[in-house]
Amino acid sequence: MNTTPPKQPARDSLACAQFFHSSTRTRLAWSVASSLAMALAAGAPLNARSADHPAPAAHADAHAEPAKKAPPAAAAPAATNATTIGDQVRSAVESAAPEKKNITLVVNGKEKKFITIPEHEKIVPAEAPHKTDGAMAVPAAKHGPAVAAPRAKSQYIRAKTAALTGHSAPHGSPDAHGDAHGGEVHWSYEGSTGPQAWGKLKPDFNVCAIGKRQSPINIEESATLQGPAEPLQFNYQPSSGTVVNNGHTIQVDLFGDNTLTVRGSTYKLLQFHFHTPSEEQINYRNFAMVAHLVHKNAQGQLAVVAVLLDPGVANALINKVWTYIPLDTSDQVRLPAGIIDMNELLPKDQRYYQFMGSLTTPPCTEGVLWMVLKQPTTVSREQIKLFTQLFPHNARPTQPVNGRAVRNAQ
Repeated sequence: MNTTPPKQPARDSLACAQFFHSSTRTRLAWSVASSLAMALAAGAPLNARSADHPAPAAHADAHAEPAKKAPPAAAAPAATNATTIGDQVRSAVESAAPEKKNITLVVNGKEKKFITIPEHEKIVPAEAPHKTDGAMAVPAAKHGPAVAAPRAKSQYIRAKTAALTGHSAPHGSPDAHGDAHGGEVHWSYEGSTGPQAWGKLKPDFNVCAIGKRQSPINIEESATLQGPAEPLQFNYQPSSGTVVNNGHTIQVDLFGDNTLTVRGSTYKLLQFHFHTPSEEQINYRNFAMVAHLVHKNAQGQLAVVAVLLDPGVANALINKVWTYIPLDTSDQVRLPAGIIDMNELLPKDQRYYQFMGSLTTPPCTEGVLWMVLKQPTTVSREQIKLFTQLFPHNARPTQPVNGRAVRNAQ
């Protein structure tokens, strides 16, 4: 049993403190000063070793000479004492040499404690920080070790100070539980995250608000370029795929070699998905639904074929997809081999409207070649009802044409 009497709290003035870098000196001084001041005011003793070098086991002190009893501390309010100590620590840290990598606390003329900042955690000065996906990122310096984020540095100092003073980070603090606002940006088709707000939700979505070639559009036939146009060359083969509920629509990711050739380039069909009502309008008329067939060529360019869907006879392809429809967000179902034949979705008349536009969901990327087939494909009312029970409305409003040329293939 260790009979050494406990040491009295160190309540004397703190003579000096040195810190490791001027760019974070003032910010971290407040964090360290506050933690130390709280601990000292509460009577927490300063341990003579850092967290990286723990104190020897209790039995090693069994033969040590008992410490002399310290005189009673001056009678002063705890809050006043904490303020005085905090002011002294802040003053010492703010006057410390910028090139140092540690904080040294001197109590009664004797060096007592230091916090060492490992070299790999040292913050390197950087130019103005920039936003990336809603979080602050610090560019790496041209020379020197990897940059530590300010939050990580603050967390390290708090942990070190807590180890020295016997206090831990607050339970609800960001450093203890991470950033509560992290993760993917949520967007939707209504409310505060609806289409009118997409451009403000994330820097990458800015084109949704300022783009001049956005989709969908209303195609006013009297304003189109009417004349001859090349036929669309579909080369679709029986394929398999995976049906996915991505939270915004039902999407089928395809396996197999399905291609579209147009304007001298061959595009591979990647996936198709659905919107209700149709996003595209013709002479200001919406259709019950629309299927978007998304293609991509070897240069990374996108071409989307829009197949308008109206009530009528049930469609065989949609019936197959609905048979394996996922029921929850992020749920997915693998389709049997060869079950998907995209020719079952295409109308017999494949004349089209053609224009340059964008993706109709964030990030609303422009430079997308659009072909809207003039003749709708029929689907049953039951097929429409099943989809709308999952997604009652998932269509972006039409966007300004802004003088774009719209080809009307005759």
